[in-house]
Amino acid sequence: MSDVRRVQSGSPWEDTIGFARAVAVGDHVHVSGTTPFKGTVLYGEGAPYEQAKVAFANALDALAEFGLGAESVIRTRMYLTHARDIDEVSRAHKELFDAVRPAATLVIVTGFVDPRVLVEVEVDAYRGAQDGAPEGAPS
Repeated sequence: MSDVRRVQSGSPWEDTIGFARAVAVGDHVHVSGTTPFKGTVLYGEGAPYEQAKVAFANALDALAEFGLGAESVIRTRMYLTHARDIDEVSRAHKELFDAVRPAATLVIVTGFVDPRVLVEVEVDAYRGAQDGAPEGAPS
């Protein structure tokens, strides 16, 4: 598979679990579940808005490895441990993606690998057409 490229972020879970932070296949880039950790430091402990901002920033850092930014994002997934955090996580998402309007999913889960994590995100990006729409798609 010569057209597949993978990048790592240095997360300790990448080696433990055996995954890449992001994988590009053709015009699509998929970013794995991303938490508000930078290295071994958790940012925004107890603050869902801050955790969402850091998690999305980490995911966008992975996209930057492929020369992409928020404008290339076509799908997001947000996993939260508490329904009470929906408004705060949604606010962070809107600040980053309001102009882009990716397809989005928000799910409440029972927990994450580290119980201090309130939010985990995933993003998928498209690096084909420059206007953000797949080639041949209706305008």
